[in-house]
Amino acid sequence: MKPAYLIVNADDFGYFGGVSRGIVETARRGIVTATGVLANAGDLEKHVRLLGEVPRLDTGVHLNLTHGDAVSDSMRARLDPWGGRFPGKVGLFRALARRSIDARLVAAEWRAQIERCISLGLRVRFLNSHEHVHMLPSLHRVAMSLAREFDITHVRRTRTEWRVRGSPGSVMRNLLLGAIGTMHGRNSGGPAPRMLGLAESGKLGREYLQERLRTLDDGEVYELMCHPGRLDPEEAIDPRIRSYHNWESERTLLCSDDIQQSLGDLGIRLIGFRDLEVRDRRLEILERGEHE
Repeated sequence: MKPAYLIVNADDFGYFGGVSRGIVETARRGIVTATGVLANAGDLEKHVRLLGEVPRLDTGVHLNLTHGDAVSDSMRARLDPWGGRFPGKVGLFRALARRSIDARLVAAEWRAQIERCISLGLRVRFLNSHEHVHMLPSLHRVAMSLAREFDITHVRRTRTEWRVRGSPGSVMRNLLLGAIGTMHGRNSGGPAPRMLGLAESGKLGREYLQERLRTLDDGEVYELMCHPGRLDPEEAIDPRIRSYHNWESERTLLCSDDIQQSLGDLGIRLIGFRDLEVRDRRLEILERGEHE
């Protein structure tokens, strides 16, 4: 019987120095096997150097339109009223609705973000996005097109997660993503790991994780979204960001002996995106010697 396979994917590498250091620590001491890089991070080169400590950690691009500075000249020019900075999620939605930001402009920005990561020597194995904006139908088409252009096999498919108790914020995320899923219809891209972690995004807890691990089906591939890190109050000064994230708690949880023991007891195998291949529109696990 095949085991359940689990990718533990830490979002927001590059968000702050403490977040990047915490992700690297959780990959070295805990169960994190992948991380999405914010390509518009300040001093990205310094963050990327930390990845040398964990060569088995898979990297992807955490496509961004809602936080920090734009990378491409065309997007910076369009965002001149905001000083070249992204205006946040609500501002993005308004700009998309008014068509002051369109798919072509987003494609240029996201291409620049991917190219920046590649220029720093990163192997980009997957794409996802900050605040899941790539799931908007018009932007999802952009993400899938860029994945083909850069030969990136895996694009996160963010789905609703109703099976567990959630906060009011998670309920709103589920409602929004459910509506987006309806707009997608059947055109949701290629095969992707089944996603976990949305219900407790930013505050992944032990009870939730233990409960979800017990429900994994043999032979299926899952991706656990998580946000470990270290809190540096001098970096993370925005109270909204600090209230959303519990970086320290997630880092401690994902490095804990009991969670690692649970994976062994339940027969769950930790993998990375490098261990996956798409064959006949199905996810297949590469045998030893097949992957790089």
